[in-house]
Amino acid sequence: MIDDQYAFDDPTKRYAGIDTSEQSQDGPGLDSKLEQHADLGEKSYRGSGRLTGRRALITGADSGIGGATAIAFAREGADVVLSYLPEEESDAQRIAGLIRDAGRTAVTAPGDITDAAFCQSLVDTTVSELGGIDILVANAGKQQHVEEIADLTDEQIEETFRTNVFATIWLSRAAAAEMPPGSTIIATSSIQAYQPSPNLLDYAATKAAINNFCKGLAQQLAPRGIRVNVVAPGPVWTPLQAAGGQPPEELDEFGDSTPLGRPGQPAELAPAFVFLASGESSYVVGETLHVNGGSPTP
Repeated sequence: MIDDQYAFDDPTKRYAGIDTSEQSQDGPGLDSKLEQHADLGEKSYRGSGRLTGRRALITGADSGIGGATAIAFAREGADVVLSYLPEEESDAQRIAGLIRDAGRTAVTAPGDITDAAFCQSLVDTTVSELGGIDILVANAGKQQHVEEIADLTDEQIEETFRTNVFATIWLSRAAAAEMPPGSTIIATSSIQAYQPSPNLLDYAATKAAINNFCKGLAQQLAPRGIRVNVVAPGPVWTPLQAAGGQPPEELDEFGDSTPLGRPGQPAELAPAFVFLASGESSYVVGETLHVNGGSPTP
């Protein structure tokens, strides 16, 4: 971990002490069980009031990119509803504690976003507990590597699409019905939408679908003053990678192919979500913001 997000240093050397060596755990994966914990910005993120009084719903908020974003939003002044799977309760409680330490409200909402009714209930909970919703971060994702298409089961295909695509649509539909002008919807895509790995066929396809959906939705909601944008990470060290997202034997080289020569950390993604959620990005609509260590994208 680093102590200051604004430190002047060599980005190729930042996080050199975090080892992504071979390891594995059962899904959905816990940050607390990673041999080398991901940096969520616990020590380094310093807010400046950019989201004061805002009310956010974040999915996949227990760890990884969602956890880092939740911490950053709270330190920028937002109250947050945390969505996560019941199996991730321990990680979620840690993030909730950090939000409360920042003086903001944290509402924990465990459940399964592959269910449309639960997605609606998440928005309802945000409105009832926080008094409204003006930020949605549709971040939760399912990624499981499969080396041969013959081994890609119907069950995995459906669960990946329901988690990554269907939930993004359900949540956006529910949130848009409640959002006032000035609100923002931010989804998480991936470099996989542009450079698909052969062992992540279903996952990569969902990330391309998220891009397309959000560009269309952005045009529909812009006249209402609701902005829709996307963040597309490159390889980022999160529990998802060690819980079947990558072959365990390849984790030693995870992120090495980026121009920076290393994987990203969730703390490096959170500022992108803060930018897109805040008023400083008021003229940014339908954009996909790439945070991927320098890999070229269209």
